[in-house]
Amino acid sequence: MIGEVPVRARELAARLSALFERDVELVKRLGDAQRRLLGANDQLWSGVHPDALGLMYGDAVRIATGTSAITERMIDAAGGGGERREVETAMLAALQATHWAIHRAFCEFQSASEERRQLAVDVGELSQQLIEVLCASGLTEQAARSADVHELAATGATLGAWERTCEDPRARSSSVDERGWA
Repeated sequence: MIGEVPVRARELAARLSALFERDVELVKRLGDAQRRLLGANDQLWSGVHPDALGLMYGDAVRIATGTSAITERMIDAAGGGGERREVETAMLAALQATHWAIHRAFCEFQSASEERRQLAVDVGELSQQLIEVLCASGLTEQAARSADVHELAATGATLGAWERTCEDPRARSSSVDERGWA
């Protein structure tokens, strides 16, 4: 079928295209939050490792060099002639800072995950509407599901030109069914 892409299909495709872009942003946020969680967790473990705790009991020789902010604070406190109480205070402060770093990263991860879940619902609803509009325009359901939303959203695209490209597997990277969700 050769003809102009229906206005409603263009609108839906444009909205889907924007949602796909939003998904890319959310995936980046999730990755960043995960890296921060892992980093803070590593910081926590290396700071309470038995070798680091040796400093509290006068065994500074056993401490691995520069393992974490917690160890560094313990070394600073002990290196300055600090008493055991100062070392414990430094360690607790470092543990608290690490706790809050983990908390913030976890909250960001939860927030981005929930936004992505809601985005998936929106994408599903819009995808169904787009398929219905394209099928009403004469496309088969399979052809409608293979629609490249970025191309459909572009002005001047025709159904005939699009139908030819949807048969090419390389043209399916942003189709309704193959969103490339990470």
